[in-house]
Amino acid sequence: MSRLRIKEGLARALFVAAAGISLLAVALICVFLFANGVPAIAQIGLPDFLFGTTWRPANDVYGIFPMIVGSVYVTAGALLVGVPIGLLCAIFLSRFAHAKVAALLKPGVELLAGIPSVIYGFFGMLVIVPAIRTFPPFRGHTTGDSLLAAIIILAIMVLPTIVNVSETALRAVPVSYREASLALGATPTTTIFKVTVPAAKSGILSGVILGVGRAIGETMAVIMVAGNVPNMPRLLGSVRFLTTGIAMEMSYSTGLHRQALFAIGLVLFVFIMIVNISFTYISKKGVQMDAN
Repeated sequence: MSRLRIKEGLARALFVAAAGISLLAVALICVFLFANGVPAIAQIGLPDFLFGTTWRPANDVYGIFPMIVGSVYVTAGALLVGVPIGLLCAIFLSRFAHAKVAALLKPGVELLAGIPSVIYGFFGMLVIVPAIRTFPPFRGHTTGDSLLAAIIILAIMVLPTIVNVSETALRAVPVSYREASLALGATPTTTIFKVTVPAAKSGILSGVILGVGRAIGETMAVIMVAGNVPNMPRLLGSVRFLTTGIAMEMSYSTGLHRQALFAIGLVLFVFIMIVNISFTYISKKGVQMDAN
């Protein structure tokens, strides 16, 4: 018994230490960002920094509103395209695909998650950007490096996360739910969308949250297709995002310019926290409503 208690105590201590390290890492990141970003925001002015529309470091003008709006637009656009496709793919793999077909498709989906971001960027540069530039309705109105190209790239990049997490959530729904629905006369398609998907919505929402994190935090791929001009975003116009603004200028920035880039990181961090907390609240609220 004493050995068993010692093992249990060591395991508990290991788990507590792992959790403590995770919390410490988050706390250190928060402290680092606030310590380096708040002084710049205080010097520039919070309204001028968040709502200014001009980013001109040479003149000490630091307005990031176009980058904020661009980040929101590209994330929303990527989810608008990627979530329906990913969810339908997960439904197909979990309920309709033959075992041999699923065995071929699932490794392909997982392979998408392992492709480096720079490869997605090259694909965007060589395929998506020229396609947008030469597409008849857009021809003559864009160079191809645009918000639309970034949305398409990010939609592809979030697919494996949404598909894998959603498929796992759908497979976790008890078979009895499906059998009961079919026994009541519902069709398989109705059962999927009226019973299985609502029962798995907490897990599906988790996949969407992870997809949001991937879309907001992506840098390399969107640098290569977005044009990187800090203008107010247009679907076919060049745009710069919060992440790309940091990556492009950090190497040569000094003084207030460098602090402003840390402040952008702070805004991005707060933005991601708000999104995660909002999705978590919505998920918990949905679970509570189902329980009632």
